[in-house]
Amino acid sequence: MNTSGNDQADGLRRLMAGSPGQLVAVVGSGPGVGASSVTQNLAAALVQQGKEVLLLDERRKAQPEPCRREGRVVVLDAMLDRDGALSPLAAQADHVLVVLQPDAASITACYACIKRLHYAHALTRLRVLVNRATELREAQRILANLTATGSRYLALALDPAGCVRDDPRLTQAQRLNLTVVDAFQTSAAATDFRQIAAGLGQWPCSTQRALAMH
Repeated sequence: MNTSGNDQADGLRRLMAGSPGQLVAVVGSGPGVGASSVTQNLAAALVQQGKEVLLLDERRKAQPEPCRREGRVVVLDAMLDRDGALSPLAAQADHVLVVLQPDAASITACYACIKRLHYAHALTRLRVLVNRATELREAQRILANLTATGSRYLALALDPAGCVRDDPRLTQAQRLNLTVVDAFQTSAAATDFRQIAAGLGQWPCSTQRALAMH
């Protein structure tokens, strides 16, 4: 019995009860795609836009604080289990955001990850983000192909969340132990993260989560 996961899930329910807050679970489609960087920068961009943000990291086994935090956006650096499934905490997310990079191996791994999540949790909607994109047109083509494939073979809505450009400022910010959004606010990557954060409020809630709220 996974009591730790259930405790986290119960804690999050109390955290979000009676509030318009959102939970965004960020998932890496494979190792080294930069999911943690995306999580941290997305949270920083939301803060810059005046949002109340709670950043959680399942890799560090961080747990929600017991106090009420109404109206916050909870951004979770989610860790999949051995079967590629979400934790009980992440499975309650309003939005599951899958991160990939624009290369053949990552695209293949991303589709496999999406397929596992779809069948493990009966998800009907996921978000997909291309990280470290060297060519925006190519990244957009990848997102369009994934969207079409998910709709055709999985009856799944794959909504493009956007692209983050391959920006040397990302590496520089990491060396400073800062987000690129905070360290280099005018950089290409910071601009991309702010654009993604600005659109987050318009993302439709996953069908599974919407049904659970009624």
